[in-house]
Amino acid sequence: MSGFKRVIAVVVTIVATSAAALLAQTTKGFEPATNLGKEGLPAGPLVYTAYAIVWLVLIGYVFMLWRRLDRVEKELREVAARIGSGKRS
Repeated sequence: MSGFKRVIAVVVTIVATSAAALLAQTTKGFEPATNLGKEGLPAGPLVYTAYAIVWLVLIGYVFMLWRRLDRVEKELREVAARIGSGKRS
């Protein structure tokens, strides 16, 4: 069996077993929703975490730019020194 046919056979097998499992789990008829609890996630910790991640990425990016700018300034000083002294490399 070629590689492509083998992959197709595996995918078909997985889909068939998944479909069979889903059909076995379905309920018969209508079941009323009673005693519903509070559903959802608290927003506060998620918002704080998102802001913390954004700030950390921003600080990292600014630090990276700062380091690159230092390197470029150093190279410019070296080029200016070479031009001023008349050296060629």
